[in-house]
Amino acid sequence: MTDIPSAPATGAAWGARPKDALAPTPDRSGTGRAATPRRGSADPVRALMHRHRELCERAVDPLEIAAGLEAHGVTDRTAARFRHRDVFSLAEELYARVPRDTETPAAARELTPEPAGWALWALLPGIVCALAVEGVQLTAGGLRLVAGAVGAAAFVVALTLTLRRGPLRAGPRARPAARLCAAWLMAYAIGGDGLLAEAVRGGPDGGWPLDPAAATGLAFAVAPAMWCAHLFSVQARRKLESSRGLAEFAGRSRPLLLATVALFLVGLTACLTIAQLAYGADAFAAAAALGVLLWLARLLAAHGFAGAATKVLAGAAGAELLALAFVFAGRLPGCAALGRPVEAVVQTWGAGALPAAVCGAAALALLARAAAVLARASAHCDQ
Repeated sequence: MTDIPSAPATGAAWGARPKDALAPTPDRSGTGRAATPRRGSADPVRALMHRHRELCERAVDPLEIAAGLEAHGVTDRTAARFRHRDVFSLAEELYARVPRDTETPAAARELTPEPAGWALWALLPGIVCALAVEGVQLTAGGLRLVAGAVGAAAFVVALTLTLRRGPLRAGPRARPAARLCAAWLMAYAIGGDGLLAEAVRGGPDGGWPLDPAAATGLAFAVAPAMWCAHLFSVQARRKLESSRGLAEFAGRSRPLLLATVALFLVGLTACLTIAQLAYGADAFAAAAALGVLLWLARLLAAHGFAGAATKVLAGAAGAELLALAFVFAGRLPGCAALGRPVEAVVQTWGAGALPAAVCGAAALALLARAAAVLARASAHCDQ
């Protein structure tokens, strides 16, 4: 392997040396003997090249090297110590100097089929949920419980099959705790408001009302969630390819994220509005906040940031669970003060105000986190 690169990073060739470097350099004894230049200081990129050789060898373009360097903590300030203006310029030199088998990655990408069926699979959870709701409403007694259990199981299977393909599929780092918290949040959206209202009034004495509109609207919102996630991934990759630096890409990707969130909110609003017109429910704010929260959590998990999503989902689920627990604990002797804050909120703004505030705050926290981490090139190198 030669140290001379195949393409220059600046106006001069990498292998060229200045004219004064060819002149003999006198040593301290004055003999005029030429001193041997030290390769360590003359070629500062070599150590970095050997350290990240595997990354450079399997890279298809300099963008993947830049994303990998950023993931390892290399910033534009670090690149300046290697005599480059930014990480992209440093990645271009590494890409030019490290030999690679360019045929294998290209062939692998050509043989890999582009999954397109996920766009239709995205409608499956909504269809299954609508059928389950109709089955529950058309039955009574013990048969209704069976229909509800079968419908819930079918919805879980449909949702799992849908999320395993397409732009919202999570990697191997996806955590079971996130699924449990998301399941609790969905269950609370369906029956939590009714249970909380009955608890504040001293119940429940038997069953409590459920919200089929929230369940059906959120289930059909899986389709716009996947479509918007695909749009964000494609556009972010294009902006990464056309950006001239990491700072420029970050400045272009954040408005794209906000626009995608707004677009998903439009689709979510349409799904919830149609479901509420069909079933006559009016708890819109809580379901909308939950939909945005779940979508941002899954988007972060799909891009490799499942840890933040799990923590925020756990915080939201815990807050809703504590609210119910405080109301019931307030019935114990000497513990009436525990349930008074929640009761005051429910009596003033309604039972839907609590999940709307909790999920809304959690969604804003995840949005701030997404704006920070999804502006990194490393978040899109595998998309």
